[in-house]
Formats: sequence, structure tokens, C-alpha cells
Amino acid sequence: MQLAGKRGLVMGVANERSIAWGIAKACAEAGAELAFTYQGEAFGSRLAPLAASVGSDFMVDVDVSDDASLDAAFDQLAARWDRLDFVVHAIAYSDKNELTGRFINTSRANFKNSLDISAYSFIEVARRAHPMMVENGGTLITLTYQGSNRVTPFYNVMGVAKAALEATTRYLANDLGPDGIRVNAISPGPMKTLAGAAIGGARKTYKHTDTNAPLRSNATLEAVGGTAVYLVSDAGACTTGEIIRVDGGYHVLGMPQPENI
Repeated sequence: MQLAGKRGLVMGVANERSIAWGIAKACAEAGAELAFTYQGEAFGSRLAPLAASVGSDFMVDVDVSDDASLDAAFDQLAARWDRLDFVVHAIAYSDKNELTGRFINTSRANFKNSLDISAYSFIEVARRAHPMMVENGGTLITLTYQGSNRVTPFYNVMGVAKAALEATTRYLANDLGPDGIRVNAISPGPMKTLAGAAIGGARKTYKHTDTNAPLRSNATLEAVGGTAVYLVSDAGACTTGEIIRVDGGYHVLGMPQPENI
């Protein structure tokens, strides 16, 4: 199996429809041993049976906006494992009340919080994962969306946060490359997830991309999971600093398909 013997941390599984879960499941099926993080008892109770289904009993409660919480989480990881081969960072947040109005009305508080949790946390995670990867190399993966570089209705400040996350991916790739650590982002199209449901107009967006993408299909959890397996595996040994789109080709379009005009 492609990932036999590899150990990975998956951050951000909310339920069985989460993109992070699609990645975790694919990595486990490829032979990886997994640990998970969650935030709060409610998410922990949802995660427990999923983690058990892929043979993992290693779950850590962590708040990525709290340095002490992150330190404690990685201390637990280092106490159990002598190395870490990959991390999946699937964490983002914004006040959904500010994803329905005009972008110009974004509050300072929500801007800071959105950027902190959705982008800066990747740096904090990378800093703590680095000592466990520096000897043998490793892979860091985060999740982004096309709203980072194209205006997407109702995405608002999350588009700015994802743009910052993509720039962070490139800078981390350059910083950590000499240590054999690869850093990439996967950019799926719209997906029916808990996070996606918080975006206004989610159903219309999903239908629009499904009927206009060159493949006439949105991304699937299996497709995103397979992309992550490639990035983590030895086949991805020379891929870093990339934003890999898994969106049925929608990003290449300049306008809708003729039958939808």
C-alpha cells in the first residue's frame, strides 16, 4: 500500500461528509496510521466512531487559536510517536452572519478571527510539526477554495483568508523545503459539507459548478482523498508549493457552458 508505515495527523473532521474525513479514509485505506484532533466535546463524540472505523484511538482536543492548547496537543503526539509523516490541516472559520451581506461591511473583529483560524493556524501547526518531520521529511496539506482569487458570492472575508492561506502555503514550502518537508494545498470545488452549508447560496453554487464544469461534476470525497494520498506518498516527492485544484475543471472556464447561457 502506498502509505504503509506512514503516520499522519488529521485536523478538522466534523462528520462523515467532511473533506478531512474523505482524506483520512483514503489515507487509512492506503495503509497510513492516523491521529485526529477535534475541538470540543460535541465534535469529539462525532469523531470517535469515525476514528475507530479506521483503527485509530488517538484523538486530541485542540483549539488552534490557543498556543497552550496547540503545545499540549503536539506534546501528546510526540509522546506517542517518534515521528510524523504528514499533517492534514482542514480548519477554517468565519462568522456566518458576515458571509451573507456586503464584503465592505466586514468587521475588524471577524476579519482578525477569520484570518487567525483559517490561515495563521497553518503556520502554528507547521512550526510544531517541524521537529517531528525534520529528520525524515514529511508533508503538510491544507484546504483552500477558488474564492481566494475569484470573487465568489457570499464568500466575503473567507476569500481573503484563503488567499492568505495559499500565500502561506508557498512561503512554508520555501522555508521547509531544505528539510525535505513538502507543503501543498488542495482546492476542491463546492462540496456538500457542514462548512459549505454555512455559505449563503451554497445549493445554487453547487448546482452551477456541477452543470458547467468541463467534467460536469463537482469534486467527490474520494477524488480529494486520492489527491491527498498522492501528495503524501513517494509519488509526490517533488511536488511542493502547489495549489492543486480538484473541481472538475471548473477553474478553467471564462463563462458558463452554452447550454446554460
